[in-house]
Amino acid sequence: MGSVKEIKIFEQASETKEGTGEFEFSDRYSVFDWGEMPDHIEKKGAALCVLSAYFFDILEKNNIKTHFLGLFDEGGWKKFPKLNTPSNRMKVKLVRVLKPGYDKNSGTYDYSAYKNAGKNFLIPLEVIYRNKLTEGSSVFKRLKSGAITYKDLGLGHEPTPGEKLDKPILDVSTKLEHIDRYISWEEAKNISGLPEEKMSAIKSMILEINNIITKECSRAGIENVDGKFEFAIDPQGDIMVVDVLGTPDECRFLFEGFHISKEITRRWYRDTEWAAEAEKAKKEHAGDWKQHVKAAPPALPPEMKQKISKMYMAVANSVTGKTLFSVPSLGSIIGELKKYDA
Repeated sequence: MGSVKEIKIFEQASETKEGTGEFEFSDRYSVFDWGEMPDHIEKKGAALCVLSAYFFDILEKNNIKTHFLGLFDEGGWKKFPKLNTPSNRMKVKLVRVLKPGYDKNSGTYDYSAYKNAGKNFLIPLEVIYRNKLTEGSSVFKRLKSGAITYKDLGLGHEPTPGEKLDKPILDVSTKLEHIDRYISWEEAKNISGLPEEKMSAIKSMILEINNIITKECSRAGIENVDGKFEFAIDPQGDIMVVDVLGTPDECRFLFEGFHISKEITRRWYRDTEWAAEAEKAKKEHAGDWKQHVKAAPPALPPEMKQKISKMYMAVANSVTGKTLFSVPSLGSIIGELKKYDA
């Protein structure tokens, strides 16, 4: 079970054969790598599920391999175009997950299993595209600390908050460590065991998928600021898009300048005692930081939670063009949510 979805395995994956399983999207959510938060946001799971299925369908039409097999609707598994009602169950192909070894004493990870991983495995990376740098972007924190320079990002100048980039920045982080950390593309190639041509293909694929999401969202008046993807190597040795994509949890979306990702919950929690403790624990106890957080995350205000629920459903309706959820327009919901983002 993950923080926001449960995984059921129908058939185990091997090096030579993909498995099959099901994602059941819950109404749970997570911020700051904490895991399940105290609230559940009604219908959020179904909204994310159908939205991701919509993008998987478009990717397949553009000859991009994915692990998507169908959604469960009215007693059967269906592709998105034949979906009649909201669904929170997605059937997918499964690959092997090779977890890196961890040395608690040194705090280092051993990725040697990927040197001879063969085929049909999850690439242990999370890849990110950035079309715009909002004030809350982690890029500014990394620039300030000296972890990176603007030249490392392929920029010709120091970026400013709110700047729309001439071309997307491509970023990469670890995926299977206790705390995800940004790394260089050279380190990404080394730990994943992938040859240069595969890494180049992944970068090209990120740009293509980014363009697809941007185009589809723009029709709904939504700006695609940034987002993340996960990839795998399938049994044929080809790159395959896995997990979930194109949702307000995987992407940072703006509607008339307002964040319609889960950023609204992050911002609300940033001023809490729990968030302060979590931030401190991450710096001082990387491997087991959660054990050192004494405060518990508080519950969201009930009215805010209800409006966030409607926001997720309205985004799914707006982007897919299908009225699968009975909610007001996205614009009217955003107008009511703005008071929580002051």
